[in-house]
Amino acid sequence: MGRIISAFVKAFGQLTDPKTRGVIWASVGWSALIFAGLFFALFVVLKVTTFVTIGPLEMLFDVVTFLGAPVLAYFLFPAVVTAIGSLFLDNVVEAVEARHYPDRPVAPGLSVIEGLLPALKFLGVTVGLNLLALPLLLIPPLFPFVFYALNGYLLSREYFELVALRRLSTPDARAMRLRWRTPLFIAGVGFTFMLTVPFLNLIAPVLATAAMVHLFEAWRARDKDMVVEKPARSGAGAVILAGDKTPPTKT
Repeated sequence: MGRIISAFVKAFGQLTDPKTRGVIWASVGWSALIFAGLFFALFVVLKVTTFVTIGPLEMLFDVVTFLGAPVLAYFLFPAVVTAIGSLFLDNVVEAVEARHYPDRPVAPGLSVIEGLLPALKFLGVTVGLNLLALPLLLIPPLFPFVFYALNGYLLSREYFELVALRRLSTPDARAMRLRWRTPLFIAGVGFTFMLTVPFLNLIAPVLATAAMVHLFEAWRARDKDMVVEKPARSGAGAVILAGDKTPPTKT
C-alpha cells in the first residue's frame, strides 16, 4: 500500500514538469469535449427513441431523459477519457522516465496502430460492460461497489498496458499484470475515484499514467529475473539491450 501512495505522491509532483503541463492542457480540452459529446449523444439517442406513446408518460420520460443523460455520461466518462487519452499520454511516460529514471534505455514504444487497436478494444469493452452493469449501478447500495470494482479493474489494466507494452512483449506484460493484480486493482480503484471528482477528473489520466510508471518500475525491479524487456533503441536508432547502459560506439 505504501508503494501505491508513494506513486500517487510522485504523480502529483510531476505536474510541475513543463512537458507534463502541455499534456494536461490537451487532457483538459479533450476531457471537456468528450463529456459534452457523451451528454449530447446520449440525450439525442434517448430523445429520439420512443419507449412510450402515452402523452403524460412521454412527457415524464422526456424529463427522465434530460436528467438521465448527464448521469449516463458521468458513468461512462472514466472509460472514454482513458481510451482517448491513451493516444497521447506516452509523452507523460517519457517525462516521468526522464525525471525519475534517467538511466533507463529508450523504450521501443508502440506504433500508432499498435496503440490504437487496444484503445478501441478497451473503449468498446468498458462502455459495453458499464452499460450491462447499469441496472446494478442504479441501485444506490450497490453503486459504489459495482462502479469502483468494475472500472478499477478495467482502468488498472488499461494504464498498466499503456506503460508496460512500451518495454515488454504482450505475454510478459500479461504475466507481470497477473503477478501484481491485487495492488494493481487497488491502484485502479484510486484512478477511478480521481476520474469521478470534478475538476480533478480533467487531469486524472495524466496522474494515473505518471503513477503507473512508478508502480511498473518498482514491480519490474522485483521481477527482474522473470522479465525480458524488448530491445531498446538509442536516439540515433542503434539497438541496445534493455539492461545495457553503455551507449553504442560511434564509428
